Amino acid sequence: MSEWLVAIILGIIEGITEFLPISSTGHLLLAEQWLPRQSDLFNVVIQSGAVLAVIPLFGARFHQFMFRWREPQTQDYLKKIICAFVITGVGGMVLEKMHFKLPEKALPVAVALLVGGFLFLIAERWLEGRSVRHEITWSIAVAVGLAQLIAAIFPGTSRSGATIVMALLLGLNRPLATEFSFLVGIPTMLAAGGLKIFKALHHSGEVTENWSVLILATIVASIVSFIAVKWLLKFVQSHTFVGFGWYRIAFGALILILLR
Repeated sequence: MSEWLVAIILGIIEGITEFLPISSTGHLLLAEQWLPRQSDLFNVVIQSGAVLAVIPLFGARFHQFMFRWREPQTQDYLKKIICAFVITGVGGMVLEKMHFKLPEKALPVAVALLVGGFLFLIAERWLEGRSVRHEITWSIAVAVGLAQLIAAIFPGTSRSGATIVMALLLGLNRPLATEFSFLVGIPTMLAAGGLKIFKALHHSGEVTENWSVLILATIVASIVSFIAVKWLLKFVQSHTFVGFGWYRIAFGALILILLR
């Protein structure tokens, strides 16, 4: 198969799955059964492109952070994003020192998909008939930071899936849970991606990456990610995550069947 076609396919997969709560790891794991396996640098760069692409979708928030940062409400929101980010960052460094992470193999990824799927169903059932929160509390900020660590330990969990489920279980409404998950995820994934890119370029000696193919995959991932996140932000205004829960369960079962 042409390198260019592979790049487009992987860019589409990355763009769709990076922010949607369905696990980019699981989809890339399945794709690698039929497509050539790419370098870690390739995967990190296209992921970073997908993350950068969604920043314009939160223009109002970033405008608030830059031009209304003196307002108590803005400072409170920023502090909670920083809190979740620091918890993930410090915890991530500790886990990396301990080499504490499950391998990206079929069984743990499938199990994480299944567990996450059932948790979405439980969270949505829990929210039925209950009044929901319309503000981010400190407990939610801490829980989101911890959820990102859980996603880092268990491949297939989905960072956005873990953080959104955690926020829902603590009673936060769907649009705010989704937005806060993404706003915490942007600096988290960019910091992690930047560190991985630095290590790959610094420690790998001569990098033999096909940069034109990599740039194509990154552009595709960025465009698709922008479209996917824009759709999701609108979707959660009037829909639940039940469909995502059932999708994760079905996809996890499919991985167990195909890759056992």
